[in-house]
Amino acid sequence: MRFGIFIYDGVEPIDLATFGVLSMARRIAPEISICTIAPRAGLVALANGLSVSADYGIDDAPACDVVIVTGGPGWTVQAKAPATLDYIRHVHAAGRIASVCTGGMILAASGVLDGGAATTKREVVPPETSPVEVMRKTYAAIDVREAMLVERPDRVVTGGGVTLCIDTTLHLLATMLGERVADETARIMEYSRAWRANREAFAPVLSAKRTS
Repeated sequence: MRFGIFIYDGVEPIDLATFGVLSMARRIAPEISICTIAPRAGLVALANGLSVSADYGIDDAPACDVVIVTGGPGWTVQAKAPATLDYIRHVHAAGRIASVCTGGMILAASGVLDGGAATTKREVVPPETSPVEVMRKTYAAIDVREAMLVERPDRVVTGGGVTLCIDTTLHLLATMLGERVADETARIMEYSRAWRANREAFAPVLSAKRTS
């Protein structure tokens, strides 16, 4: 099962915890494969000085069982990039797509969130504006929720901000590979208590039945 992680210049490095969770999950489910996808293959400059190399560009990206769109300050550029938005629409039409943090703002700009519920990052440092409020004011066709994550019937999952990328990735594992894989991954990450607490205090919005 292939997981794609979409990155771009200006992604917050903490959103690469999506990759970290999947890396740990491979100990439980070695059939998992992971690739990174960017507007162009090669070096990607993340926020605050970290650079990583993307395996693929959007023009040669392989088909994935799910693509996770990451967030960070660079989302504002990607939300206006026609090639990126076309790629998001293509992935959505072909299968499952997810976002973490302000990656949800890129999905919103592509139109794939119209007509349903979604979430994105909430907390910011003043005078920044909360992205969830930007989504609410800018995209009237989206039912914006303040939630840990939102799962929709059209195979779209949007996750909340920053460290909730961990919870969103665990949720995808549970949905796609079963609860045991997600629970065991959380256990070996020593994250079980945090995952349980987040679900109890900041409930997900589940609008679709899970299928393993």
